[in-house]
Amino acid sequence: MNLNFTLSELIYSDTAIKYNINNMADIKSLDCMLNLIVYCLQPIREKLQKPMIITSGYRCKLLNAKIGGVSSSQHTKGQAVDFYVNGLSVSQVINLIKNSDIEYDQLINEYNKWIHISFVKNKNRHQILSIL
Repeated sequence: MNLNFTLSELIYSDTAIKYNINNMADIKSLDCMLNLIVYCLQPIREKLQKPMIITSGYRCKLLNAKIGGVSSSQHTKGQAVDFYVNGLSVSQVINLIKNSDIEYDQLINEYNKWIHISFVKNKNRHQILSIL
């Protein structure tokens, strides 16, 4: 399988760099990120045939607190990313995912600006939510 995503892309954070926060994931979170890539992000990328711009991936607890994330965020476990796709609306991307066989735990339209998607191996709830 040819992958369009890297783990380094999922741990990158401008905020972590600005505040000198080590945002390296532990092995359990790395495993979750790999599952997120293989079972969720890559299938979406193949259906879209367009690049997905990741705006937020893994966040260590310190980084998550710094940006005001909730303490239970799936980002802190390597199970979630936020992204958008140039040339497609958030609704278009969500509908494509919703009407496909792609696995996901949560699919959230956040402010009509980006999509939050999470994946939890063998425990996906298939929730579709909006924060507007």
